[in-house]
Formats: sequence, structure tokens, C-alpha cells
Amino acid sequence: MARADRPSRARLEELQKQQRAKERRTRIIWVGATTVVVLAIVGVVGFVVARDVSTRPTLDAVQTYEVGAGHVTTPVTYEQSPPVGGEHNPVWLNCGVYDAPVPNELAVHALEHGAVWVTYRPDTPKAQVDAMVADLPDEYMVVSPYDDLPAPAVASAWGHQLMLDGVDDPRLAEFVREYRQGPQTPEPGAACTGGSDGTTNLPETQTPAP
Repeated sequence: MARADRPSRARLEELQKQQRAKERRTRIIWVGATTVVVLAIVGVVGFVVARDVSTRPTLDAVQTYEVGAGHVTTPVTYEQSPPVGGEHNPVWLNCGVYDAPVPNELAVHALEHGAVWVTYRPDTPKAQVDAMVADLPDEYMVVSPYDDLPAPAVASAWGHQLMLDGVDDPRLAEFVREYRQGPQTPEPGAACTGGSDGTTNLPETQTPAP
């Protein structure tokens, strides 16, 4: 009886060996297929991220200036046009959208409080200006036309300025995110309302900034 059992045990061991080999092949195939899928996903994600980064508007063209400060009640001649800082009126310009040019001395004070001032050429179609305004934040923004502008549109913050290709330039949104109430702001959080409506004849009841 023992002799008859020997072929059966040998056959069983052979079957077990074949089964183990089959399981190993299955695991190898599964691991290989999973690796291929993971690498494919990583490749697709990497491509999308790289594409987004490469097409994202950059602020490489932003010009930086050293500017002073101080309150004066007389007109100021600025080195930049539009100005990005310097002496300014004691009363700030209320943040908002203006249909006519605003006094530089008032707008600069708004920049000191952390506003971004977007200026555009007076002949820019109103529909384009309205579309730009709709995409801008509601606070700490000044928008106005500007005579003799050196570019179709210009974004200005305290000590920083970017010439834009137009009011629809995608770099404008990046500039606003970077500099509105940004680290360059001399007086972050200071009021952007309760100042001047853009006229140079300031009401006697208005209190100049300290």
C-alpha cells in the first residue's frame, strides 16, 4: 500500500509546485499591470501640472521702485506715470470704480493703504472695462481712466507696477492677488472708504489721515 501511495504524493507535490508557480506568475503580472497604470496616472498628472504651470501668467515684468511718503496739500510731480508712491494728499481716495481720471495725490494715498490701482486708456470700450471690473475684488481696488497712459492698461501698487496689454490681460488677476494688501503695503488694513470721492475740493468735515 505504501508503494501505491508514492506516485500520488509525488503527483500532489508536483501539482502544488505548479500552483505556486502559477500564483507567482499571477502576482508578477498583477504588480506589473498596477505599476504601469500608476506610472500612466503619474505621467498624466505631471503633464497637466506642467502645462498649467507653463501657461500660468507670470509677474516677471513687474517693475519695482523705491518710493518715499509724506503728506502734502500741494500738487506733486511723480517720477512714474501713473505714480506708485511718494508724497500724497492727507486724504485718501475712496476705493471704487471711477468714470473719469482721479487726482494722483489722492490715489497714491489709497495705494499706501494697500489698494491696487488699475488705470486704462480713456478710449477703452466700456464693455471691456465692465468685464474687467466684474472679475476684480470689491475691496481695496481703484479703477479709473488715465490720460497719456504708457500702455493699454497699467496695474499699480505701492512701489510696484505692471504694464498690461489691455484690461483683459490675465496677468492683472495675478498682480491683484500678489499686491492687494500685500507685504509692500505701508499701512495695511487702513481705511479705503470715508476719504475723498475724487475731487480736489475736500469737504471740511473730512479728517485727514494721521
